[in-house]
Amino acid sequence: MSKPKILVVGGGAGGLPLVTQLGRKLGKRGRADITLVDTSNIHVWKPRYHEVATGAIDADLDAVDYRAHARLNHYRFEPGTLTRVDAAARTVTLAAMNGPDGEEVLPERQLDYDYLVLAIGSQSNDFGTPGVRQHCLFMDTRTQAERFRERFLNTCLHANYRNDPVSVAIVGGGATGVELAAEIHHAVAMLKLYGHEHLDRKQLRVTVVEALPRILPALSERVSAAATERLQALGVSVRTGVMVAEATEQALVTKDGEEIKADLMVWAAGVKGPDVFGQLEGFAVTRVNQIEVEPNLLAKGHDNVFIIGDSAFLKPEGAERPIPPRAQSAQQMAHHTARNLVRLLNNQELKPFEYKDHGSLVSLSNYSSVGMLMGNLKGGNFFVEGWLARIMYVALYRMHQAALYGWPRTIMLLTAGRFSRLVRPRLKLH
Repeated sequence: MSKPKILVVGGGAGGLPLVTQLGRKLGKRGRADITLVDTSNIHVWKPRYHEVATGAIDADLDAVDYRAHARLNHYRFEPGTLTRVDAAARTVTLAAMNGPDGEEVLPERQLDYDYLVLAIGSQSNDFGTPGVRQHCLFMDTRTQAERFRERFLNTCLHANYRNDPVSVAIVGGGATGVELAAEIHHAVAMLKLYGHEHLDRKQLRVTVVEALPRILPALSERVSAAATERLQALGVSVRTGVMVAEATEQALVTKDGEEIKADLMVWAAGVKGPDVFGQLEGFAVTRVNQIEVEPNLLAKGHDNVFIIGDSAFLKPEGAERPIPPRAQSAQQMAHHTARNLVRLLNNQELKPFEYKDHGSLVSLSNYSSVGMLMGNLKGGNFFVEGWLARIMYVALYRMHQAALYGWPRTIMLLTAGRFSRLVRPRLKLH
C-alpha cells in the first residue's frame, strides 16, 4: 500500500512549521510522503523583512535553507510557483522555472497529492492606485526587501557625497510601515559610524502615510498612541487620515492634491491573498483573494484541501472580525492542521480550529517596542513598552526558530550570532 502524499505549498510562517511537524511525526516513521513547494530556496521570517530592508540583519545568516532543513526533518522540497489546482485530479501545476539569463531550469510540472495545504501567505494591496506598481517599493518578499536595501544604501551614499537630506515616504501605518520607519532612523545612525560622516538623522525625512484616523489600526488606541509618540520623537512625520490617489516618479499625490516628495517610496498598505487564488476553479474566494474555509480549516467544498495563514478567510461564530493575517495566526493554524492531518490518517474526526490572540508587539528598532499581551488574569490584557516589550519581541523570533530547529540548535544559533558581532559590522553594508 502506497503512503499518502501530503503537499504543502508555501514555506512561510505557517507552511514551514507545518512540514517540520509532519516530517517529524509522519515522514520519519514512513507514514506519509511530505513535500514542500516554495518560490524561493530559503526562508526568512516575514516579520523581519523591515530589518532585511535596512541591513539590520543579514538574511543569508538568518535564513533557513529549505533543502537542508528538509533533509533534517524528513520531507522533500520542490522549488516552484503555483499556477493551478485541479481538485478533481488531485494535482497542482507549477510554472516553468527560468535562470537569471532566461534559460529554462525546470519545465512546467505537475505534482499529485492526497492532501493539499495552501499556505502561500499574502501580499500588499495597492487597490489599483495609479503609478504604485511602477514607482513604489514593496516589502512582500525577501527579494523586494533586499531591493529596498540596495536603493536605500545608494540613496544614502549619494546624499552623503552631496551633503543632501534623505527622504522616505511609507504608505501604510500598519506594523510593517511603523517598524520600517524606525529601522530607517537606526540605519542612518549606523551608516554615520561607517564612513557616511555627512549623513545626519536631523536631515532624514521619513513620512508615514495612513488613510485611517490612526496608525496601527488593528491594535488598541493605547498602543497606537504610544507608537505615534515614539515615532515623532525620532523625527518621523505621521500623517493620518490621508489617502494616496497616485504615485509619480518623485512623489505621492494625495486625494487632496498634495504632493509628498521622496527619494524612496514604499507601499505597505492593505493585504490581499496571492493573485493566483483569484484564478482557481472550485474554491470560494473573497474579493481580496482569500479562500473561505470551514472551522476545521478545510477549504469550503473540499475534503482534502486545507488553507492556513493569511490565505485563509475564517470568521468564527459570534466573532465581529475574521481571524487576522498575522504570523501567530499562521503558526497556530500550522500546529492545528498538523494534528488534524494525523487524525485523518488515523481515521479520526477533524477538530475545529480555535484562534487564541496572544497579543501583538511592534518593534521600533533598538529604540523601543510597544504592544499588548493577552492574559488570563481577570480576563484582561496588558500594555507593554520599552525594554520589556523589546525582549518579548525578540523572544517571539527565537520561539519561531525553536519550532524549526529545537531549542538546543536555537541556543547554538544565538551564541554564534553573538560571536559574529565581534567581527561583522552592525549593519549589512552591501
